[in-house]
Amino acid sequence: MGLLRNVGTIGSLTLVSRVAGLARDMIFARVLGANEATDAFLQAFILPNVFRRLFAEGAFSAAFVPMFSRRVREGEDAGDDGHAAAAEFSNDVLSVFLPALIILVALAEIAMPAIIWLWSPEWRGDADQLGFATDLARITFPYIALISLVTLFTGMLNSVSRFAPGASFPIILNLVLIAVLLGGEYWMSTGGTLREAVYALAFSVSFGGLLQLIWLYIWTRASGFRPSLQLPKVTPQVKRLCWIALPAAVGAGAYQINTILQVYFLNDLEGSNVTYMNYADRLNQLPLGIIGIALATAILPALSKHIAADEHEGATKVQSDAIELAMLLTLPAAVAMAICGVPFISVIFEGGRFSAEDAAISGNILTALVFGLPAYVLVRVLVPGFYARQDTRTPIYAAMAALTFFVAFNLAFLHRFGVVGVAAASAVGAWINCTILYAILAKRSHYRMPQLLMSRLARQVLAAAVMGAALWFLRDVFADWYGGNVFERIGALATLTATGAVLYFATAFLVGAVDRATIGKLAKRKPVK
Repeated sequence: MGLLRNVGTIGSLTLVSRVAGLARDMIFARVLGANEATDAFLQAFILPNVFRRLFAEGAFSAAFVPMFSRRVREGEDAGDDGHAAAAEFSNDVLSVFLPALIILVALAEIAMPAIIWLWSPEWRGDADQLGFATDLARITFPYIALISLVTLFTGMLNSVSRFAPGASFPIILNLVLIAVLLGGEYWMSTGGTLREAVYALAFSVSFGGLLQLIWLYIWTRASGFRPSLQLPKVTPQVKRLCWIALPAAVGAGAYQINTILQVYFLNDLEGSNVTYMNYADRLNQLPLGIIGIALATAILPALSKHIAADEHEGATKVQSDAIELAMLLTLPAAVAMAICGVPFISVIFEGGRFSAEDAAISGNILTALVFGLPAYVLVRVLVPGFYARQDTRTPIYAAMAALTFFVAFNLAFLHRFGVVGVAAASAVGAWINCTILYAILAKRSHYRMPQLLMSRLARQVLAAAVMGAALWFLRDVFADWYGGNVFERIGALATLTATGAVLYFATAFLVGAVDRATIGKLAKRKPVK
């Protein structure tokens, strides 16, 4: 299976997940609106996801996937299916991983009142709101244990080129949350309170995580693995995994500290800024998830195989193809959302308890946030170049530099620029991170962009500029439709996106921004042995 096909498999399922997530947030906005209750829930939902990205998707995957892949390959070279040694390794890891997760959850539950107090300066004088936020955080936090086990099984499946189950499991949680939100609307229409609906939504997070775990467990067994519980066994390989994962956790920690501090800064401002940022980030995360996560997931095993075989040219080709494809798809999305941020937010989220004023605030945040979208995606593509070499330390420096800028900017200018300034600082930090990562790869001669790729990227920027100029004039034509009926909204959104896509890709092909032969080769490429 070629890189483009792998990305297509992951990306298409991620697209379904992101669309389901978008639908979830559309319903969330209309049912619950933007208020202190939604801020408290979103804050509680962010907390386990911060730890998930820190320990599971980030540090753990970076260390586990290459080591597990190597055991699969060694088993295949020895004449068996590669599962025996790999399965033994995964069970050893599980025996240590699960108790660690249980301890983490227990400690967090005990410390949760202090965590929420530190995290929410605006609510410190309101015991009722602080207690409500603490309850929600305690209810949702066990999700970290469930989703971390899901990540273990996903890493195993990705290592044997089964990407679909791991890309599809987020759909399950989104469907569960949608069902509970619809139930919450009915509950409130019959006399129930907003807080009761939010409590039910919090409980549904962990229930959705349980369903996700069952889904991945079934697929893992179907792939020939038999995960089993056993007494903790710290083998030399498990120790090595920990030593590799530890610096990756520190590096990923910079991103997650950024998220935690972002919520802290948002809570230090007046208004429902956590909720506004959530809606803006939902659209920002749509291309990031579909393109960036899909590419990062697909290229790590391929890069690991090329680097293990000392095939520098092959590794360079994989990374260059990923960058070209990433920017081809990301640049138009970033430019379109920067120019049409308020219209997009209005069309998708405005209605019910989410007003036009709320939509305008979120739209302005989106405009600032997507400035960093290409950099976020490039970071996803560049970091596997370090992880595939089992170098999880170097990305720490870039991430910490970005975090330092973000914190310094907000300490100096938070109340001057407000929530839009927080979004802009995140975007600039992403570009700082991206620049440092590429500079280090180039300095070590691990990867340098070929001149042809740089030329194509410049032409992609030109195509995006042509598209952006057209959208700039077109967006005001449909101003009265953005808050209209469903047909007006769909018509306005469809016209803007279709016009932008046609102009961008037509211009891209005319100016040579993409090599059709390269795309064809990516689709047909055989797996690297």
